[in-house]
Amino acid sequence: MNAAKCRALFETLREVNPTPVTELEYSSPFELLIAVLLSAQATDVGVNKATRKLYPVAHSPEQMLALGEDGLIEYIKTIGLYKTKAKHVIATCRILVEQHGGQVPRDRAALEALPGVGRKTANVVLNTAFGEATIAVDTHIFRVANRTGLAPGKNVQVVEQKLLKTVPPEFMHDAHHWLILHGRYVCKARKPECWHCAIEPLCEYREKTEAPRL
Repeated sequence: MNAAKCRALFETLREVNPTPVTELEYSSPFELLIAVLLSAQATDVGVNKATRKLYPVAHSPEQMLALGEDGLIEYIKTIGLYKTKAKHVIATCRILVEQHGGQVPRDRAALEALPGVGRKTANVVLNTAFGEATIAVDTHIFRVANRTGLAPGKNVQVVEQKLLKTVPPEFMHDAHHWLILHGRYVCKARKPECWHCAIEPLCEYREKTEAPRL
């Protein structure tokens, strides 16, 4: 996709949703970090249901450590892979307390050193909690980037690097949210809903779909 179409695409997404935000519920960088850790192979809706009960009880690394794995599991057992996630969360909280004064570090290397935190999670925290211009490529963004021709690539690393090069600077901070929401609600995996897609005229996907007949 050329630069003019890329700019037009993000201008359109901005018109549709001027202030995009994550659907994960949080009130601090720590709560966001834990929510993103819990969201792997789970829905934001499912994570929010669990954290609405968890965060009033434990909204700091110290409080989470006091719960322990068994205590934490009681709050997150409705989420997939909850036992592994509980281990990661408690181990992460211990590192935050012992090495970072109980604060979430604003540093990629330090974030990626936390148990269960990979590049995608670090990108989400850096972007959403600290306002940095990063793009966390999940399955939705990977699909949209490839389908539209915006930033095609065979793996998430390639797509991320292409997006960082092609997205105009003024759209970089919000690009992550626009693309993930577009993939979640319009450019769906099994059948993209091209008939009500705002960026359809700019999209280079060849197998565009039509509205279902009533």
